[in-house]
Amino acid sequence: MNAWLWCGAALLGVGLPAVIWGVTSGPLARRVLAQNTGSTVVALAFLLIAQGYGRPSYVDLSLVLSLLGPVGTLVCVRLLADDLSRNRPRGATAVTVLSVAASVAVTAAVCAATAFGRPLMKLVLIGTLVAIGNVIASRALSAGVVEETDATR
Repeated sequence: MNAWLWCGAALLGVGLPAVIWGVTSGPLARRVLAQNTGSTVVALAFLLIAQGYGRPSYVDLSLVLSLLGPVGTLVCVRLLADDLSRNRPRGATAVTVLSVAASVAVTAAVCAATAFGRPLMKLVLIGTLVAIGNVIASRALSAGVVEETDATR
């Protein structure tokens, strides 16, 4: 095993138990936040594992997950707006900052090991999507969904 695979295993070993605990216990808001964090952890692990094995197809999995993870969270926030409006998640800002920092660190490390060209641009795009998607989904979860009234129609 090389250092990339060790880092991917460490990220999964630390991140997934916390995500599983968050998804299986506690209030609904924490469960949705943990689901969003889980998509970030797995997307970043795919980047590290792709670099470790030298398999570009794993990078494509990370790209798909970086797109669908935040969208899934936004759909959950929209569908569960009534329940989430009564119970806002605590610590969402800290989780978001940690997730964005991890995505920047992993993306920077993988980009440093990649030659300039299309693969590098793809990695930068994935890192940006993971970070921005996490921020948008977390903000939507913290702010909730504003109900449409007659005045806003």
